[in-house]
This record gives sequence, structure tokens and C-alpha cells, in this order.
Amino acid sequence: MAATRLEHGIWILVADGEKALFLRNEGDVKYPNFEVVREMKEENLPTREQGTDQPGRFFDAGTPDKSGYEETDWQRIGKERFAEKVAERLYKSAHRGEFEKLIIVAPPVVLGTLRKAMHKEVAQRVVEELPKTLTNHTTWDMEALLKKSVEQ
Repeated sequence: MAATRLEHGIWILVADGEKALFLRNEGDVKYPNFEVVREMKEENLPTREQGTDQPGRFFDAGTPDKSGYEETDWQRIGKERFAEKVAERLYKSAHRGEFEKLIIVAPPVVLGTLRKAMHKEVAQRVVEELPKTLTNHTTWDMEALLKKSVEQ
């Protein structure tokens, strides 16, 4: 993608598997000023705290031995479901005309899930994707980091 500018009014989605910040640049290219439009949170406990059952077992064909199924990664599934909810929220906002351009900042796994779940109407508005985790940064830090990353 070509270098994108943090122009006035552009939306920035900063997300991970548990938190999503929908931001709008109320500043300009030189002095970005991110305002929070919406925040979504979902508690996603580690798998060890979500699942208590032992993984299932099955007989290997032709041998008297049993093998175990891989344990379900409930935390990964929770992150994927959350990303799908975020994609749905983006679609509703795009459909209402709340934004024209979008920058997505998320870890690679979440970014991939968002891409798969994203409606065509939203995908057409994505001007930049950054595989980073910034959800625990302040908006000031996000402004500085994104200005540097996006305009290189």
C-alpha cells in the first residue's frame, strides 16, 4: 500500500483479541489528535481457566493404542469471535457513513481474522494495515507511533 496520511477525519481501529478502540483523527496530518469514538472489551481468560475437561481419546487404526485429541484453545477461539464482533461493528459504522477511510492496527492473527470477517463495504475503505499491538498504549503514544509508521 502507498504511504497513507493521518488526515483529518480518518478512522483508526486499534485492536487485539480482547480490546478494540475505534479512533478518529480530530487533528490534522502534522498534529494528529485521536479521539475515542467507541471502545469494545471482552474478557478472555487463558485456556487453562476456561476448559476443565481432559482432551478426548481415540483408537489408532490397526493398533491397540489410544491417542489423544489436541486440547481446544479456548482463548484463540475467544479472540477470533471478538474479532468477528469488531468486524460487524465496523460494517454498521461504514454502512451509516461514519467513516470514509480506515487504518487497522492489530497483531497479525487478529488482523487475519478481521480480514476474513470484514464486509466488502469495510474492506474498500481500508487504506493501511499495521501488524502491531498498541491497545495498551495511551492515545498520545499511538499518535506518535502511527505518525511515524504510516508516513514513512
